[in-house]
Formats: sequence, C-alpha cells, structure tokens
Amino acid sequence: MSSASYLERLPIPALRGVARTAWIQDTGDAAYQQRHLPTGGVELHVPVGGDPILLGALTRPQVELIPAHTTVLGVRFLAGSPLPLPVALDELVDARVLLRDLWGSPADALAEAVALASTSAAALGVLQERLADEFRHAEHPDPLVREAAALLMPWRPVDVRSTADRLALSESQLRRRCLRVVGLSPKVLQRTLRFQGFLALAQAGPAGRLPHGTRSIAGLAAVAGYADQAHLSRECVRLTGVTPAQLLHGGTGGCACGHDHSASYLPFLQVRPVGTNH
Repeated sequence: MSSASYLERLPIPALRGVARTAWIQDTGDAAYQQRHLPTGGVELHVPVGGDPILLGALTRPQVELIPAHTTVLGVRFLAGSPLPLPVALDELVDARVLLRDLWGSPADALAEAVALASTSAAALGVLQERLADEFRHAEHPDPLVREAAALLMPWRPVDVRSTADRLALSESQLRRRCLRVVGLSPKVLQRTLRFQGFLALAQAGPAGRLPHGTRSIAGLAAVAGYADQAHLSRECVRLTGVTPAQLLHGGTGGCACGHDHSASYLPFLQVRPVGTNH
C-alpha cells in the first residue's frame, strides 16, 4: 500500500523573490480532502498527467477532494509577483482556471514535460525551470504594488494610508493598482498576510524565536498583532472555515493536516525582528 505524503521545498534560485514555495503532494491509496487557505498570492497546481490549474488569490477557504493515486506539483507565488498572465488578477479571485485558457499551447507543453519526468522530484524541477523561463520574459505591471505588498507584511507598524503615503499614491490609487496586480485590496491583503504570519509562528516551534510563555494560541495572537484571541478566532473562521484550535489540532507547533510547512512560512519569519511582541 502507498501512503499519502506532502513535501515543501524552497523554490529554485531563479524563482526566489517571486515564488514562496514549491511542493509535491501524493495522495496514496485514498482520496485526500485538501483545504486551500488564502495566502495573499496565487498558486499553480499541476497534477502529473493532468491539466495545470491556476488558483487565484483566495478570500475564503476552498476544499478540494484530490483522487487517490494522484501526484500534484505546486508553486505558491508571493503577492505582487510579476506573473506572466494576460489578465488582471482581480479577474481570478477565488477562481480555479485551466492554465491552457490563459497560456494556450505552452500550458499543454508544460503538462507534457512534467508527465515525462522520471520522478516527482524531477518533475518539480522541470516545472520550476519552465516557470523561470516564463518569468525571464515577464514585465512587472506595477513595481509599486510589489513594494506595497512588502510593506504590508506582518510585523511592520504600517496601515494602508501610511503605505500609500510612502509610495506617493492616494489610497484609492493604491487600491486600484493592488486589485489589478494582486487581486486583493490592500486591507484584505494585509489581513491575509497577518494571518499567514500567525500560522508561521504557530508552526515554527523554536525557530519562531518567541518570548517565553507565548506558545499558546492566545500568546501567538498577541505576537501576531491581533487585539486578542477572539479577534484571531474571527479572522481564522473567516479565512479558513474553522477555529484556530481546529486548524492547529488543538495546539501550536503544527496544523491538523500534519504537514511540514516550514519552507512556505520562512519568508514571514525572516522579516520578523527577534523579540517582536506586536
């Protein structure tokens, strides 16, 4: 019998700065119910032997039943990355779109190259190299939005107004540009990234460099910047459909799925100053 597995890796160097993580998921002998959570960015999912799918920026959870004996490769992109797409990202919010509908025949060529790889690891390498080629020819639609996304990351004492001021934009200009390039308004993006920061701390263990006594959900809520645990709980239910305790399987140090997401959350921990409590 084959067992289910999930492996995250840092993206290849050519994708650093645009991709957050790359991953391989094998369902094994049983179908797997996957809960996709809002991350602030888009994701590319490539079932080996199937059609590549682009998952737009999410504002709510999506539950997908992945069939048994399926291998899915994925790349999760950072918010504001210059994606080689012919549409504005606000057209893809909460949507699952065949990559073929956006890229045409190159999407089929990508799927074929992935299917012909000798191993899952080799297939993930092929996927990332093909994406790197696409990114080399992509023009950034709005560099200021990428800077805004960086400013709105957790642990930074900024709000949308001060972010717009720093970029010499009005709030309405920043909102329009952010919707086009990210798919989310600056406020929604900031709330989503703050929750991702909470998850990063929850799953980081000692690497999270947390002050003593903050490993509880209430303690993590305070460190992540929530007013209190109730505030975190409301955001968690809105973004994931479950409570923090359900999502983290009753405690901190991991999620209910049991997967290791350390590569995915590294960008959030790297920008967090040691000893930050708010």
